[in-house]
Amino acid sequence: MTELSAVAEVEAALERGDHTEVLRRTDEMLGERPGDDAAHELRARALLALGRLDEAEREVNDAVRLDPEEIRYRELRAEILAARGDHRDAAAEFGHLARNDPRSAAWTLAEARERLGAAQPGLSVEAARRAVRLNPEDAAGQLALAQGLARIGDAAGAVQAATRAATMQPGDPAAREALADARWLGGDDAPAFAEFRALAQELTGSGRRRVVRKALALYRLRARGVGAIVARFPALFDIAMRNGWIGIR
Repeated sequence: MTELSAVAEVEAALERGDHTEVLRRTDEMLGERPGDDAAHELRARALLALGRLDEAEREVNDAVRLDPEEIRYRELRAEILAARGDHRDAAAEFGHLARNDPRSAAWTLAEARERLGAAQPGLSVEAARRAVRLNPEDAAGQLALAQGLARIGDAAGAVQAATRAATMQPGDPAAREALADARWLGGDDAPAFAEFRALAQELTGSGRRRVVRKALALYRLRARGVGAIVARFPALFDIAMRNGWIGIR
């Protein structure tokens, strides 16, 4: 079997989700050719899919070491770093990729997201602005810009960017939540609370818990009388909000 056909077979195994087979075959390939950067890449992708992130990072680092100019390997390393929660390093890697191809909005947008995850909102805004300039009609870019602007306290800018994102993708929960966040930041509490309540009706799991926490925090700032008592008990607040018994005027 030729080297090319062996790689193709492993790629097919990866595509169908047979990660154990990928690891077995690439182990054989590396036993025969220890410097096979493609085998390291394939192992890294399989390990990433399996959630074995430390091992995936070691494999992709070997691939980058063997071929530092291969963009695919650098992008995979950034993805693994992001999955590990190493947002600052992931942002630096995506930034490196974007600088090498200034027309790539995708890498610039990825940098913006990772900068936000790394608690670097100012740098996130800078990257998001670059992404929006490259593709003004990209809702994801507008959303990233809105989230970054909200984090640095620019309510007006955040409302503008979030409105654009929500207009481009009507009904998108992330854009609607960003718009509610921006309105809350700007003191427009009633529509912000109404949107959090609407999202709480639609979302499940961690997403729902997050918007309910925001709604409760906002409501506590405005509640008086009986409302203030309701706000002291999160479970009671949740029931009251779900049934439309409470609101902000």
